[in-house]
Amino acid sequence: MQQQPQIPQSEYQKSLDEGLPAPPLTSETVRYWSDFNRVFYHPRSVVQLNDYELNSRAMPFEDWDVGEEFFNDLDKEHDLLDRDVRPFAEECDHLRALQVFTGSDDAWGGFAAKYIDRLRDEFGRKSIWIWALEDGAKAQRRNQIKRDLNKARSIYHISSQSSLYTPIVDPPSRLPSSFNVDPRSKWHTSALISSALETVTLPSRLRACRDFEAALTGDGMHRIFELQSTIAQDEPDAGKRPDGSQDTGNGHSHVEAEFSLDFSYDGLDDKDSHIFNQIQVARGGASEQTSGPTSTEDSGFLRRQRLYNSEPMAQSFRTPLRFPLLDSFPRDILPASRLDEGVNIRAALTSSSRTADALKDLEAAAGRMIGVDEREELVNGLGEVRESYEIGGDSGSDFDDV
Repeated sequence: MQQQPQIPQSEYQKSLDEGLPAPPLTSETVRYWSDFNRVFYHPRSVVQLNDYELNSRAMPFEDWDVGEEFFNDLDKEHDLLDRDVRPFAEECDHLRALQVFTGSDDAWGGFAAKYIDRLRDEFGRKSIWIWALEDGAKAQRRNQIKRDLNKARSIYHISSQSSLYTPIVDPPSRLPSSFNVDPRSKWHTSALISSALETVTLPSRLRACRDFEAALTGDGMHRIFELQSTIAQDEPDAGKRPDGSQDTGNGHSHVEAEFSLDFSYDGLDDKDSHIFNQIQVARGGASEQTSGPTSTEDSGFLRRQRLYNSEPMAQSFRTPLRFPLLDSFPRDILPASRLDEGVNIRAALTSSSRTADALKDLEAAAGRMIGVDEREELVNGLGEVRESYEIGGDSGSDFDDV
C-alpha cells in the first residue's frame, strides 16, 4: 500500500474553524477547492463514495454508462433517496422545488439521469431545476466526441424530467477584457458562475417575487434556458429611480440580448436568434425602468397576451441589494471599485432559438458516433426537442419570427 502525505489544512480553513478573521486568499494560497470553500455542511450532507477512488473500476469517470451503473449499484445497496434526500425533504414545511447541480458531459450525466428519474417519481409535480455543468476546456478530438455524446444523452434524458435545464460551460470561451480571470483556476471561474447563479435565482428567495416560477414556465414548452450575466460598473445611485425611491418590485420588460458573460452557448451567434422567454434579474444596478402591472393576475394576463401576439415573454425582477463579495471571492478578477459594498449584477435566464442550433450539432454527433441500438431513439428524441426551439417550428404555440 502506498500512502501519500496528508494535505495540510489551509490557513483560511483554520481561521473559519476557529471563528477568527480569515486571511486574504490569493492564487498562490489556493490550490484545491477546499481552500476557498466556506460552506458549513450538515453532517449528513457529505457522502463518501468508496467506488469513486483512485484506481477504482469507475475511473476515469467519463462514460455515461458507467454513471448509470454506478447509480444502480449504490441505489441497490442503500436506497439513495431514503438515505440522502427524504430526511431533508421531511424537514421542509412547504417544499417548492429541488435544485440539482451535475456534470452533463461525463459519467455524472448518466448518474444524474437515473437520480432525477427517481426524484420525479417520488416528488411528482414538484419543480426540479437542473444546472448542467460542462467542461469548457479544450480537449483532444476523441475526448471531445465523448463529451458531446454525453451532453446529447444528458439533455435528452434529463431535460424531459426537469422544469428547468440550463447548460453551464466552465469556463466560457469568451471573457471580458477588463476581467483578470485565469480560465484554468476553478477559484476564478466558479466565482463568475456563482455570481450569475446567485443573482438569477434571487427572486426564488424573496417573498415579493412569488411569480418567478410562473415566469419561468412561460408557454409551458420551453424548458431549456441559457444563463447570461453582466457585472456592471459601480454606480453611486444604483437601484434608485429618478425620484430617489428604490425599486424592489418586479415588472415586465423588453428582452435583452447583450450580456458580457454567456455561460451556455458561448460559441453561437445570438444576433439573429429569436427569444421565446426571458427572466431578467438586476441587483444593485440602475436598470431601465419598466412599466406594467405587478399583481399576480395582471402578470398572468400579460404573459398570455404576449403569447397570443407571438411576442417574446419577458419579465424583470429588481432589487437594490448588491451582490455581496465574501472573503472567499477572488476580488482581483473584477475591475469595479468599492468592492466592500458589493457589485451590481444583471443576470438572465433565456430560452431562445440558439438551443435549436446547439441541439442540431449534438444530434449530428449522436447520429455519427452512437451505437445502433440507441441511435434511433436518441437522434429522433433530440430532433423533436430541437424542432420546438426552431423559429416557426411546432413549439406548442404560434410563435413566428418577429
